[in-house]
Amino acid sequence: MAETPDLTEMLRGAALRVTRPRVAVLTAVHSHPHADTDAIIKVVRADLPEVSHQAVYDSLRTLTAAGLVRRIQPSGSVARYESRTGDNHHHVVCRACGAIADVDCAVGHAPCLTASDDHGFSLDEAEVVYWGLCPRCATHPPT
Repeated sequence: MAETPDLTEMLRGAALRVTRPRVAVLTAVHSHPHADTDAIIKVVRADLPEVSHQAVYDSLRTLTAAGLVRRIQPSGSVARYESRTGDNHHHVVCRACGAIADVDCAVGHAPCLTASDDHGFSLDEAEVVYWGLCPRCATHPPT
């Protein structure tokens, strides 16, 4: 089982002020990978009932800009957040129920795919989304 990171130290290490909403949002993202904003708000409000939607949005924006949280948005989905950052992993998305899971880079170093023409860009990341049916939907399609 993975050790829980010290979220306060993570915030300080990113030169961010430690606030209750930021700690609560970071905790929610760590405990609920690939959660959307509404789900994060529900989790945060379980500990901080008075927190506003705007405080959660602001915290997500700040944590994302600091590299402590990664924002993903598969086609046709709302934005989702995860704490796994900096490793250029990818995602698999179920076409039926929308479940999302992490997929490690298949081959090589970041970026995992070599562009046929980089047009002079200095590439540092490749975004790949695999689509299909999760095991549950493959055996019991939603009605």
